[in-house]
Amino acid sequence: MSATLAADSIPGGARNEKIAGQLSRGRSRTNIVVKALCILATIVGLTFLVAILGTLLWLGFGGLHLSVFTTVTRPPGSGGGLLNAIVGSLIQTVVGTVIGTPIGLLVGTYLAEYGRGTVLGNAVRFVSDVLLSAPSILIGLFIYQIFVEPFGGFSGIAGCIALAVIVIPIVVRTTEDMLQLIPTALREAAVALGAPRWKSIVFICYRAALNGIATGVLLAIARVAGETAPLLFTSLGNSSWSIDMTQPMSSLPVTIYQFAGSPFEDWVQLGWVGALLITFGVLTLNIIARVVLRKRA
Repeated sequence: MSATLAADSIPGGARNEKIAGQLSRGRSRTNIVVKALCILATIVGLTFLVAILGTLLWLGFGGLHLSVFTTVTRPPGSGGGLLNAIVGSLIQTVVGTVIGTPIGLLVGTYLAEYGRGTVLGNAVRFVSDVLLSAPSILIGLFIYQIFVEPFGGFSGIAGCIALAVIVIPIVVRTTEDMLQLIPTALREAAVALGAPRWKSIVFICYRAALNGIATGVLLAIARVAGETAPLLFTSLGNSSWSIDMTQPMSSLPVTIYQFAGSPFEDWVQLGWVGALLITFGVLTLNIIARVVLRKRA
């Protein structure tokens, strides 16, 4: 009661309280609306995700058997598998990631630690952002002109290079963002102890940003594991068993693309199985990496 009387005794106190109450109610209504929209968007996203995973399980799980992993691609009706495509995808994804990750890590480190505000740093960042948003088919055409046509044929090496080009800007962006989040005090503490700048980056900044950088690498792997267009212009595909990097090499995305439009039911079934393998392979890799990083932390 005394607080109310004090507020009334102040000129304009009641009016100020009324305005404050109206603003509070307005903020509450806005908060409710935004929260409802966020919940609705989450429900829509989860609905599509569950629908996609459910479709993959429904159409792909029925064709999942041992021969898929032990038999190469065969003509329709002869009970072929996806061994050559699985091995080809693993080789090209791993090699492309191994090539692209160090380059992206070093470029991201330069942009975050040495190139802030410089003309060269801004130019590199701009090119990286353009490359990050470029359609993958353009990257495939570029690698085709540089590494396929001059050497007279498709090859697994060209496919790995195309995937590496896709990996680089993703790792660059993630590395730069994660290193910029590291407090400057950590770097200053290392310098105060007499550590060179490169040691403070490698032994302090990298360790502090390890989870974020690893997440960026996983995102890059998930991106390139399902790429089809660049491989159509580079490694092309191979229905026979081949691990020769200088020859056309099979891959799961290209095989899925070829089998999905096939009039043969067994090939269509293998296409769904391949999509299921890619999806759950990437999902398993993410889960394992997060568990390992959490234990390390």
